[in-house]
Amino acid sequence: MERLIQGLPVISGADWPGVQYFCTTRAGGVGVAPYDSLNLGLRAGDQPAVVAQNRQRVRAAVGAEPFWLRQVHGSEVVDADQALAQEYAADASVTARTGRVVAIMVADCLPVVLSDLDGQVLGVAHAGWRGLAGGVLEHTLQAMRDKAPRARGWRAWVGPGIGPAAFEVGADVLEAFKNVGADAKSLFTPRQGAPEKWLADLPGLARLRLQRAGVEHIELCGLCTMADRERFFSYRRDGVTGRMALLAWLGPKRE
Repeated sequence: MERLIQGLPVISGADWPGVQYFCTTRAGGVGVAPYDSLNLGLRAGDQPAVVAQNRQRVRAAVGAEPFWLRQVHGSEVVDADQALAQEYAADASVTARTGRVVAIMVADCLPVVLSDLDGQVLGVAHAGWRGLAGGVLEHTLQAMRDKAPRARGWRAWVGPGIGPAAFEVGADVLEAFKNVGADAKSLFTPRQGAPEKWLADLPGLARLRLQRAGVEHIELCGLCTMADRERFFSYRRDGVTGRMALLAWLGPKRE
């Protein structure tokens, strides 16, 4: 679902009790090509002053300074409620604090937000194939379970990322998921005319791992960043490009 928040076009899924979340698009910022226009990545090669202006626009939309990560395509998770440093090398964060905005950046990898059914705790994860294979979603869910051990169930939204018709991979990616079983292998389609190449269903792999981890309610947004040049940055498509962000926070607790 696309909507406007403080003038920014964003993508979100179903409404969740006690949780606010959305993924930005490439529109609504001040950048110029190839970063036009809402690039939020400080390490993408854009001018720092332009990125700062774009982050200020996002800050105004969420009402607080987001907890940004220095993403490394791994599976480490940071508890944003206990964080002391300004920035952590990690690919996921969790919070149970009202108004604590957690964020991850993407430009083909999957942005994933998770929450318990009552909106007591949430987490966000940057899930590329390395992170998925390394267990970033499972680690995020475990960190949330540690903070809310009596949660009565879990839900997840998988935002815009590279789609199954666009994500060509080699044998190394197939090998990384071989221990997941036949269900994972079925999400790799041999590429005709290209030996040792497959089309990988990254959102499907995320859903499979979430299901196996015990997440009962999973929504895939179904939008492909590589195919939609107008709305999304795509590293695989353009090489030099900007970054979108998934942002999420908990609202006031209900009595």
